[in-house]
Amino acid sequence: MSMVKTVGLMVLMMGLMMLVGQWLGQEQGLVLAFGISLLMNFGMYWFSDKIVLMSYRAKEASEQDAPRLFAIVRKLATQAQLPMPKVYVIPGETPNAFATGRNPEHAAVAATEGILRLLSEDELEGVIAHELAHVKHRDILTGTIVASMAGAIVFLSRMAMFASMFGGGSRDRENSNPLGEILLIILAPIAAMLIQFAVSRSREFAADEGGAKICGRPLSLAHALKKLESGVQRIPMENAGTATAHMFIVNPLRGGGIMKLFSTHPPTEERIARLEEMAMGGIH
Repeated sequence: MSMVKTVGLMVLMMGLMMLVGQWLGQEQGLVLAFGISLLMNFGMYWFSDKIVLMSYRAKEASEQDAPRLFAIVRKLATQAQLPMPKVYVIPGETPNAFATGRNPEHAAVAATEGILRLLSEDELEGVIAHELAHVKHRDILTGTIVASMAGAIVFLSRMAMFASMFGGGSRDRENSNPLGEILLIILAPIAAMLIQFAVSRSREFAADEGGAKICGRPLSLAHALKKLESGVQRIPMENAGTATAHMFIVNPLRGGGIMKLFSTHPPTEERIARLEEMAMGGIH
């Protein structure tokens, strides 16, 4: 099912690229966009995880570099019956973490310096178990591709905007459709956000449940989420992008009020309530 979703996202990306390519350059633009979309799909599958890790300046850590984190990842990967993923540390005080990679055999878990300092052993185990649940559910490729797609869609909307401003496009300006151009410019970023919503919110609940089962302590993750939500509000991640925000265990961007309605993550309070219900149901 995960592979079907991934292929569907790649096809959608190709279709959007070709649509904009045709609008910008008719047949030539369509052919060029088709070629670019093929290259992008290839790149997203093989290299999107490396691009995301590089964008956050994540450094691969050895057991000597991060013994505590390494030991937790190894212990929980064994409990989850997963191959040992690569371990990365992200510089910065914002407490957060994410997993990436194209499959469980090529997975990576990344944690910030801030989360390693903030959480207790049990709480950090809850977070890493959540990330390994993403790996086990094969969410990681989908999430990383969505990050690449969201960035590409925003880029396409900006291309369309510049083409509109400076007289580009596939048609003579007299025959152009200003309303259509404006809609493309406005709706493309919204489409990127909706794609993130579609694959992000439900998989966070599933990863919370899966992580609680892997570590055996739902309340450890619940306590961690409380600390992380507060920590991110105090110290939002300066270099976090909206295209990759959905990959983290909690939204790395500060936002309140109406912005919570547009968050790629479900409400933290609801996630905590579900974990507390799991604990009451017999998983400790």
